[in-house]
Amino acid sequence: MTAPGTTDPLTPGPLDRATAAALLARADELLASGDYATARAVYARLVGMPDPGLTAAALVGMAEALYRLDDEEGARQCWEQAARLPENPVTYRALRQVAAARVRGGDLRGARDAYVDAERRAPAAERPEIASRLGWLNKELGDRRAARRWFSRSRADQPAVWVTYGIIAITAVVSILALQAGVGDPVLTALWLDKQGLAAGEWWRLVSPVLVHGGILHLVVNMYFLYLVGPLVEQLYGSARFALLYLLTAAAGSATSFAIGGPAPSVGASGAIFGLCGVLVAVSAVHRPILDRRGRAIMSQIGMLIVLNLAIGFGFGALVGVNIDNAAHIGGLVSGLWLGFVLPPIRSTLASFWQQPARSPAGPGTAPAPAPAADAARRARGLLRAAAVSVVPVVAVGAVYLGPFVR
Repeated sequence: MTAPGTTDPLTPGPLDRATAAALLARADELLASGDYATARAVYARLVGMPDPGLTAAALVGMAEALYRLDDEEGARQCWEQAARLPENPVTYRALRQVAAARVRGGDLRGARDAYVDAERRAPAAERPEIASRLGWLNKELGDRRAARRWFSRSRADQPAVWVTYGIIAITAVVSILALQAGVGDPVLTALWLDKQGLAAGEWWRLVSPVLVHGGILHLVVNMYFLYLVGPLVEQLYGSARFALLYLLTAAAGSATSFAIGGPAPSVGASGAIFGLCGVLVAVSAVHRPILDRRGRAIMSQIGMLIVLNLAIGFGFGALVGVNIDNAAHIGGLVSGLWLGFVLPPIRSTLASFWQQPARSPAGPGTAPAPAPAADAARRARGLLRAAAVSVVPVVAVGAVYLGPFVR
């Protein structure tokens, strides 16, 4: 709708820059609202503008509208046309879309070339992800040397897994000090899972048992297991989320032990470590993260390690008379499976590699703010994930309150 005496901006003819920018914003809103056909028409009106940034943004927007309308070939042509324009703020995004479209079409060599061009223009924060994709493409194409080089580059900017190593160091020091002092050591009795103490409101005992162990062999086995799986989880989720996952699964294991385990005090990080294994099993099945060689080797063995350790707990422990807290293992494992299912990793995933990348059309030189509908959807997803994660502490607290009735 236009005011009397004005010209409809969709009518063919020259457009000034302000009108073109307003049309681009209007097309973005139509795309975000799901009106793909109208958005396509508005974007098409902007193709051919003298400013290559505006034209490229319009082509990329029109491509996504066509993609949503199931016109994959038309979308690919628009992305490629945008990528061929003179260098502009949208070139990088267009090249990423071209590469993804070629992957879906089976043109892996063409996709590799497009990703190489995109990697040269990528912001520093996104280069590791592009390098990972190039690693996978070169591996699929049989160029293992190039694959190793790109995978190595993708890991170059990864943060150190300092939380994992910090947990190992602190646990080793506290456990050894407690073991040297003996069974009556006040540090040991203050930290282990004293179930009467927990029932009396000593809530720290849900997580503190991970710091103490029943012997040097117990400590060494657990810390070695944590050394294997901890860095992988921390790389996938980041340090802050890894720390949260470790604490939540530790609490779930202790709560399960309190509710259905025996009355004896429990020690050890096994519940949390089983929880991290559960996270890896779920994230591998659902979110399919891109992993390096070490990660793939660990992931291929994680299921066997879980089964083996549960079998040892139920069989060998009873055979030799060692009290192994299988309830804590199961509680940690189940909570980890749930958290890995509801919480996607922050690193790129193989599923997103084969799918349509997210698009944020940018005008000449600037990137517009997210459309209201997309922003609201993102917030809603965040709230749903937070609610799903909160299930674990809620159930753990409930298990503590209901444990006496279960036993």
